[in-house]
Amino acid sequence: MVERTRTRTRYGGSRGSGRGARATIALALLASGLSACGGESGPPTLSWYINPDNGGQARLAEACTKAAGGKYRIATSVLPNDATQQREQLIRRLAAKDSGIDIMSLDPVFVAEAANAGFLRPFEESEKAQFTEGVFPPAVENSTWEGKLYAAPFWANTQILWYRKSAAQKAGIDPKAADFTWDKLIDAAARAGVTVGVQANRYEGYMVWINALIESAGGRIISAAERGDDAAIEIDSPAGRQAAAIIAKLAGSKAAGPTMSTDDEEAARNLLNGPRGGFMVNWGYIWRAQNGDAKDGVIDKSIPGDMDWARYPRAVAGQESKPPFGGIELGIGNYGEHKDTFAVEAVRCITSADNMKKYMIDSGNPAARASVYDDPEVRKEFPMAGLIRDSINSAAPRPITPYYTDVSGAVQSRWHPPGSVNPQTTPGESATFIRQVLRDQALL
Repeated sequence: MVERTRTRTRYGGSRGSGRGARATIALALLASGLSACGGESGPPTLSWYINPDNGGQARLAEACTKAAGGKYRIATSVLPNDATQQREQLIRRLAAKDSGIDIMSLDPVFVAEAANAGFLRPFEESEKAQFTEGVFPPAVENSTWEGKLYAAPFWANTQILWYRKSAAQKAGIDPKAADFTWDKLIDAAARAGVTVGVQANRYEGYMVWINALIESAGGRIISAAERGDDAAIEIDSPAGRQAAAIIAKLAGSKAAGPTMSTDDEEAARNLLNGPRGGFMVNWGYIWRAQNGDAKDGVIDKSIPGDMDWARYPRAVAGQESKPPFGGIELGIGNYGEHKDTFAVEAVRCITSADNMKKYMIDSGNPAARASVYDDPEVRKEFPMAGLIRDSINSAAPRPITPYYTDVSGAVQSRWHPPGSVNPQTTPGESATFIRQVLRDQALL
């Protein structure tokens, strides 16, 4: 989950292969000595490891504890802010078969890894419907590994194009127009002397952009992930070259921010709010963040009123874009004492449509169930709710593979800095490097 978390205004191979076994052994050694606490009196306590937010998950835990009527209680423990650090902490403990992890908030890209390693309890066929009916297809896809549902979609996220209306008028473009492409956006912004903010630092946010561009151009980074080290590497393709061309074009244009190669979500937002601010792709938290900062005097109070939004730009004319997908899925630890009973019940409570609505209004994080976006309270709080709903529904997940961290790191290393990207060579170089990394022939 690249979309980060602010406590003030928002919300961020096969199992038996030698490679997987080596990783599991190492992680188990690192995690030795970690285990669940001893016996407890009274109703059992379920431990829910959450990503940082504004306290919304803790409030849901309290609400679902109350709804349980004394059968159990849910206690939350906050994971690190960075998604990679969240993964490391959870994987280390799960590798040691720690029974103290009942429920965990997982970045979608890490579900396959944890499921493939046997760390997550798969939902039974009889349980699936309650966690998937009315849920956005990309969220269900990201929660599934080898045909089994291993996590319950909780909240979903996507990126849209945020822009200053005054900048769009100055540039002479309508971002809401049909067939609005990255090329049109970059050309118009450069002519008008305004910027296009992106996430292009060497971190997961850059992978989000690269993947969305490739998917929007009709391609994929990898496929057949179930083949493990022999997954099909498809980044060296016309779609990969089109994505590289867009990145290279922006990096070499006057529309690029001065610190593009180190920009993350907040740097892109600061660029939008600056004197040359024009356009930016970013997550759904932006609306809450902008209004909160204007109220607090951090940014000019006129900025939120000058803002508008449109669908993620197209990579290819005549072909709908596939916006990025993010969010949080709830996994149940496979070693917990209550994994087949209270943990399932608690996840059912947390991911109900009513609680998704409460959490969306409370935290600003978009719900994983489409029906929530039709609620009048949600539409009042988020005027762009319809666009976010449609964008999530059309979003493309990042590669679903147990080796996601390796794949992402390999792509980032060959596509960074953005000014060095060459459409003729970068996709091929990254395809070779991904294969080498997956086969332990190269290190990140």
